[in-house]
Amino acid sequence: MTKPSTRADRRKAELRRDIIDTAFVCFAEKGYHATGIADIATELGIGHGTFYRYFSNKREIIDHVIDDLAARIVTALATENSPDAAATLDDYRAQIERIGAALTVILVQDRRVAQLLLFHATGIDDELTARLYGLLDTADALTAGYLEHGVDRGYLRADLDTANTAKAVTGMLLAAVLHGLRDPEGDVRALAEAIRRLLVDGVRREGAGDPG
Repeated sequence: MTKPSTRADRRKAELRRDIIDTAFVCFAEKGYHATGIADIATELGIGHGTFYRYFSNKREIIDHVIDDLAARIVTALATENSPDAAATLDDYRAQIERIGAALTVILVQDRRVAQLLLFHATGIDDELTARLYGLLDTADALTAGYLEHGVDRGYLRADLDTANTAKAVTGMLLAAVLHGLRDPEGDVRALAEAIRRLLVDGVRREGAGDPG
């Protein structure tokens, strides 16, 4: 059994989170390249040495954000939401609902994460750009896995181009995130429902899920 965190451990976790949050503010106001460690430390009211006890450099903060995002998405796609969990079209439809709700929380709850990854991160360095493209490839592969399972189980169309349909789905999700960033006060429920319908009605096998 894992021992409860001590007060010192909790304080360290809080300060690490504060550094990340403050870095987000500085990146947004000054831009990533124009932001120095001094800016982050001064804004937070800590010394440089304190910063370096948590992060080697500001670039490591970006890596942490990406790692955290990837871990949360992997958790959302586990067990009942895994690619091979659905046995029927109804199962698949319910799965889409659950995954959509989870991804909305992950990608929209803190708008700064999406802003950083979609608008700023690709201009930081080639390694980070390659990593983000790798995340895109992973998203495509995961989505293709859901579609291929549906084809194998017979509730999705046998002629479905799973690879390119997966890329189209990823594109729809990215567009939904962009619309959410542009109009954070807007109601994205209708857009989310349209995407869900495309993910079911647009790929289902004719007759699958219809009353017998």
